[in-house]
Amino acid sequence: MRIEARLVELGITLPAAAVPVAAYVPVVVSGTLAHVSGQLPFIDGRLVTGRLGEDVALEDGVAAARACGMMILAQLQAAGIALDNIARIVKLGGFVNCTGDFIDQPKVINGASELMLDIFGEAGRHARAAVGVPSLPLGAAVEVDALVELANG
Repeated sequence: MRIEARLVELGITLPAAAVPVAAYVPVVVSGTLAHVSGQLPFIDGRLVTGRLGEDVALEDGVAAARACGMMILAQLQAAGIALDNIARIVKLGGFVNCTGDFIDQPKVINGASELMLDIFGEAGRHARAAVGVPSLPLGAAVEVDALVELANG
């Protein structure tokens, strides 16, 4: 219950895990690695849509990436994985719906990265990609996927 206590301490309530929007599963466990499909940002039950550099402010993009990070954790729980069984966040892949001249993708994806550090400490330090794209599913502003090492597969 160490991570659950940390969530309470940080004032974080994880959302309900979103259902897949296409033909995939949210989490696949192979050995000690959990692969979490790309998660979209829901804040107060609403999908954050739009494009950075156009109609979404940087701080709103950061909040959207943080929401994606919370959904990653919600999907792991929904798959029956206790958050205390997470040994390390190995990698996050961040996709930012943005204009061609927007260059702050790393700042946006920091929303998810800093969440993992806040919750898991050193075990939350991870490799990462932060990529700008011209569109995302359902018009989402941000999408983040994850590779997570489990203490017990």
